[in-house]
Amino acid sequence: MDMVHADATDGAVKPSRLIDDRRSLGPLNASIHVPPAGLWLRRFLAFAGPGYMVSVGYMDPGNWATDISGGSKFGYTLLAVILISNVMAIVLQALAARLGIATDKDLAQACRDYYSRPVSLALWLACEAAIIACDLAEVIGTAIALKLLFGIPLLWGALLTALDAFLILLLMQRGFRYLEAFVVALLVIIFVCFAAQIAMSSPPVAAVLQGFIPSSTIVTDPLALYIAIGIIGATVMPHNLYLHSSIVQTRAYPRTEQGRRGALKWAVTDSTIALMLALFVNAAILITAAAVFHDNGRTDVEEIEQAHALLSPMLGVGIASTLFAVALLASGLNSTVTATLAGQIVMEGFLHLRLPDWMRRLITRGIAIVPVVIVTALYGESGTAKLLILSQVVLSMQLPFAIIPLVTFVSDRRLMGALAIPAWLKVVAWAIALVIVALNVKLLVDVVLGT
Repeated sequence: MDMVHADATDGAVKPSRLIDDRRSLGPLNASIHVPPAGLWLRRFLAFAGPGYMVSVGYMDPGNWATDISGGSKFGYTLLAVILISNVMAIVLQALAARLGIATDKDLAQACRDYYSRPVSLALWLACEAAIIACDLAEVIGTAIALKLLFGIPLLWGALLTALDAFLILLLMQRGFRYLEAFVVALLVIIFVCFAAQIAMSSPPVAAVLQGFIPSSTIVTDPLALYIAIGIIGATVMPHNLYLHSSIVQTRAYPRTEQGRRGALKWAVTDSTIALMLALFVNAAILITAAAVFHDNGRTDVEEIEQAHALLSPMLGVGIASTLFAVALLASGLNSTVTATLAGQIVMEGFLHLRLPDWMRRLITRGIAIVPVVIVTALYGESGTAKLLILSQVVLSMQLPFAIIPLVTFVSDRRLMGALAIPAWLKVVAWAIALVIVALNVKLLVDVVLGT
């Protein structure tokens, strides 16, 4: 297959044939200056940003639904799932960054070049389904936040979310750093809100620590497994792997073996720190639900609105529900940025089809709004809660279609050159892929058999 060859002088991988010579993200590629030398802090800050944009997908409104439901029903038991899925995420995002830095291709471009046309199109469709499922969660979450804060009906709130296309367009026109700054600012708001929630709920430390130890209940209880896979689907996001492999290339590091190794070190550091922040937020949502609801006998709390209504009365602190809603709105707005960018990367990488940013956003958001409107009309607002959790399970079902190609690519020395992953990391990566596939098969069997 005439795809790539390694350059003998610098160990970097050069494309031997590009259909239209387009770089990932076009003019944004290598647009951010990186100091060639100097203090390590300056170089770290130059690379900081992509990890935080990726971390947004690990604390979007879909996570809220699964974490609240898991904490309410099973207390602190599913904290182990959050921890394990976060470790998986750190490994997989590091592999995605490695692919982009080593090959100058994002995951979508690599799939197009490596696989046959039918396989490539199938992978594209699977990824688009994942992005729509993710966008569905964002529509519902943002609409709920608008209702909680401003009293806007859910249906109108869902329709208003289409306007975020213009916010994204404005930020991208000003430069990639503005986009990153917007994301980080909203992440700080989310972090502060949940730090306050944890302080107010005062969970038992021993029970929290015990929750991080895996329990057999997670696998033997079908409902726990369903929510656990929803948590994995909400945490390890398929489109984030495409996103990360692209946006790490926005840094203007030297495209030599030494330059790539340095870029990989800083990129992995950036994403690991950012994903630890995501671990805190996800754990905080579940811990709050467990401490406030489960520990007080309210194991029936599944919906975000229900949690919002009960937080302040049960905690006895009036601002608790407001902080919850503010964090939800920040989460929903943040997620629109990364979903839009991921959609652009996927479409351009698989199809070499470049649409205007606003058009791509409106199409994706329109597809997500339709089921929300239908479900709300038919089943009322309670139906959207079930739709939210279902969207996360759909995301988890799409994971193998992103993970398996990614692990295949980063293991291939012909493609990766000197940056191909070592044997031990290959074992870890394939183990993660197999665990996710096995969990999905188990869920499907339970659903089919009605257990």
